[in-house]
Amino acid sequence: MEIHIRNVSKHYYSGGKTIKALDNVDLTIPANQIFTLLGPSGCGKTTLLRCIVGLESPDSGEIEIGGEVVWSRDKNIFVPTENRGLGMVFQTYAIWPHMNVFDNVAYPLQTRKIARDEIRRKVDKTLRFVQLEGFEKRPATKLSGGQQQRVALARALVAEPKVILFDEPLSNLDAKLREETREELRAFLTDLQITAVYVTHDRIEALALSTIVAVMNKGRIIEKGPPRDIYFNASHRFVADFIGRTNLIEAKVTAQEGPVTTVDCALGRVACRKQAAMGPGDDVTLCLRPEFIRLKRGNATQSQNVFNGKIRSLVFIGEAYEGEITVHDAPLFIKVEPDSKIEVGDSVNFTVDPENCLLVTR
Repeated sequence: MEIHIRNVSKHYYSGGKTIKALDNVDLTIPANQIFTLLGPSGCGKTTLLRCIVGLESPDSGEIEIGGEVVWSRDKNIFVPTENRGLGMVFQTYAIWPHMNVFDNVAYPLQTRKIARDEIRRKVDKTLRFVQLEGFEKRPATKLSGGQQQRVALARALVAEPKVILFDEPLSNLDAKLREETREELRAFLTDLQITAVYVTHDRIEALALSTIVAVMNKGRIIEKGPPRDIYFNASHRFVADFIGRTNLIEAKVTAQEGPVTTVDCALGRVACRKQAAMGPGDDVTLCLRPEFIRLKRGNATQSQNVFNGKIRSLVFIGEAYEGEITVHDAPLFIKVEPDSKIEVGDSVNFTVDPENCLLVTR
């Protein structure tokens, strides 16, 4: 089921000031995809989710779910939350502590006066799906964080919604459990072939879970696309920086020759993948991901994208060393293999393939 958001705006008033939570958002969320809204706190992602659900009313625009307009100020349309055919998983899970697992999952069906036998059938089916079969009589307070997350998912799924929405549902879990639950959740949603809208500020969560990521900032959609495209081919400086740790270096385009765009920057002259929209004299930002910086000891003679520098710092984080290298006094964040023999103070050279030198607008 597709969701269409057309020119949706939402403003709040605080301390005599107007705050634009959503600023003319235009967005299509395709059917049967895991669509993630990613952005920093206060960017508008949760407000947009609440507008889709019906917990907030925009100031202008239109929202359409599955071909039905559920909100429009111009057309005076407001479809209540319970009639939008949606499921919702909140950050706090909202598990009823006085109920067991079965009653928590059955609650949405009980409020709709569905027959007891039908409730039993649907709850049993859903608990099997989320791998909680046999937990029906377990008190909610006796569940682990990951199990509570699954109960919340089961409760959202039991009424067979056409769309399910998630508001940072993994943020309360520890790192290891969050990683395990993230993998389970992606498998569940992929098997269901359901439209899922997921809100998070965690870039790893967004990249690992999603089929499409939309990056938000200051109430606007800045860029959207498959996770790999957003990570490797971002068009905007904000997106390149937010989606993963990177080096952003101010540069000026000097030439366009064949498949290469050449820029001058603090590192010197750098050959980058061709950017058709850029020309000589343009001010741009060079984006270098640390995983593409290949280090070797010693100095190198100058050739295409080979630079000399000195290791300034290294920190062991298990799967790699993270640190900093200086080139002409310009610092670069780097990642080095965990078995590397390079040490702080070493003179090194490094290369970067032009294909991995991304130019973005400032």
